[in-house]
Amino acid sequence: MRYIFSRHIPPFRRVLLVESGSRYLVEHLLPGLYLSHPANQCVDLVTCFPGLPQGFDTSRGRVFRVTGYIGRPARKGFYAQLRANGYDVCGLVCSGEDIMTRWKWALAWQVPAKVFILNENGDYFWLDRGNWPGIRHFVLFRAGLSGAEGVATLVRLALFPFTFTYLLLLAAYFHMRRIARS
Repeated sequence: MRYIFSRHIPPFRRVLLVESGSRYLVEHLLPGLYLSHPANQCVDLVTCFPGLPQGFDTSRGRVFRVTGYIGRPARKGFYAQLRANGYDVCGLVCSGEDIMTRWKWALAWQVPAKVFILNENGDYFWLDRGNWPGIRHFVLFRAGLSGAEGVATLVRLALFPFTFTYLLLLAAYFHMRRIARS
């Protein structure tokens, strides 16, 4: 992760997209990415899906499938290969789906590039200090802690130890009663 404390946007010469959400998001992003940044030399894709997204230009990028990098030594080699590619920008799809969650954050941490987050609406924002209020709201919303829903979540969280203790005591009571009867 690079430029997290800076609002500087690097040129889009080499881009790494992590397809960690619905494929249609990347399919809608790619044409705009190719048109908006004509100096773009390469767009590589990290995915777990078979096939290629519609509009992906194989002459200008490669596809990495995470299924080929199982195990710690393979992942370390994969991270080293991506670091050596010299990406300027890394795009993460954060669409509220549990697809490649650990992979995307590990890649954001390992690849020295400016990171942008693409949400389920097709909107994106940069992961930097200038966007902390938006990032905080995004994280609170995904955790269920924003709006009226947030109060209920916090109450459930506060009551959890008491509920868990009650259920343990209730189970112990019924088990002891069964043992006493036999």
